[in-house]
Amino acid sequence: MFSPRLSLIMLGVLALTACNKAAETNKTAASAPAAAADGSTVKIGSANPLTGPFAHWGRDADNGVKLAVEEANAENITLDGKKVKFEVVSEDDQADPKVATQVAQRFVDQKVAGVIGHLTSGAAIPASRLYSDAGIPMIAGSVTSPKFTEQGYKNTFRIIANDVQQGQALAKFAVSGLKAKNVAIIDDRTTYGQGLADDFAKSVEAAGAKVVKHEFTTNSATDFMAILTSIKGAKPDLVFYGGMDAQAGPMVKQMRKLGLNAAFMGADGVNTAEFAKLGGKDAEGSYASSAGAPKESMPGFASFNEKFKKRFNAEIQAYAPYTYDATRVMIDAMKRAGSANPAKYLPELSKTQLQGVTGKIAFDAKGDIQNGTVALYQLKAGKWVSVDAPAAKPTASAAK
Repeated sequence: MFSPRLSLIMLGVLALTACNKAAETNKTAASAPAAAADGSTVKIGSANPLTGPFAHWGRDADNGVKLAVEEANAENITLDGKKVKFEVVSEDDQADPKVATQVAQRFVDQKVAGVIGHLTSGAAIPASRLYSDAGIPMIAGSVTSPKFTEQGYKNTFRIIANDVQQGQALAKFAVSGLKAKNVAIIDDRTTYGQGLADDFAKSVEAAGAKVVKHEFTTNSATDFMAILTSIKGAKPDLVFYGGMDAQAGPMVKQMRKLGLNAAFMGADGVNTAEFAKLGGKDAEGSYASSAGAPKESMPGFASFNEKFKKRFNAEIQAYAPYTYDATRVMIDAMKRAGSANPAKYLPELSKTQLQGVTGKIAFDAKGDIQNGTVALYQLKAGKWVSVDAPAAKPTASAAK
């Protein structure tokens, strides 16, 4: 009675097993060509503040990296004898030095081929030690502290001018162009803000003006009334802020509320659409620098701007052109070395001669960009307009 049923069950099991094996075989066969077509994955780390008050900067910079990688993937590049696909590994360092080192360790553990970033000097400098120890190349598109390339690491590069250049150019313009005689300074005590303010102060005094006040705040403060009241009593012609737009916008509004009508000036941390938005009508007439050539004179900005808007449906904040170029520099070095192995392509980075969106890119012995430039801007009708001033062109070569 039971034999026919048992035979049918066994046949069913065998048939099901055979089907499963056939499916697995077909699955393997189908995936094999895809894997071969994809080849090897080359990971590039992108470290920026993606949350918090500086997230608009961080997303902007991260998008520059992504656009460069997408274009590189369309080239079907072969490295180490294999077709490669570049992958952006984006991490949020929150512009915090401690978080930045944690991000750096994750990149090291993931064996990224290189890192573009970090956005801020305060995050980049401590992170750079971990990359140096691991032999991972790092190219910064926005780090302006001179200390970044003064550490003696062979793996660190930047494609933007530094704070010494910015401080000199801004001070010369303030004294010679705006005829400021008494200057007040505020900085946010970050590596970027304090270093920039100190360089500006030295250059102002060297140019013949007087620093009548130097006050301090933080990069999370929102109330500046106490320090501005103190500054008002010193009757400055100009107030300079070493810090970012998140504080500069409310600061200039509070200045005007107090009746402090001195000119307001910042550096690249203030030169954003966000500052114009936060400061509103009180920000009109403010001055700021850019650690690079004016956008309208960048050789590839117009086409890049068009591509960027189409891809991300967003306006460029500041550093996307620089992180885009930094990523292209890194991939170009890999192509010339024929390898994504950091030990093999790192020597090629120092030999870079590339025409980028931002201009010609070549590095000096420290990893700074050669012939870095600084541009000056004034805010008019809510837009930053380039100031045609000889003082905006520093004589010394340095990088941000």
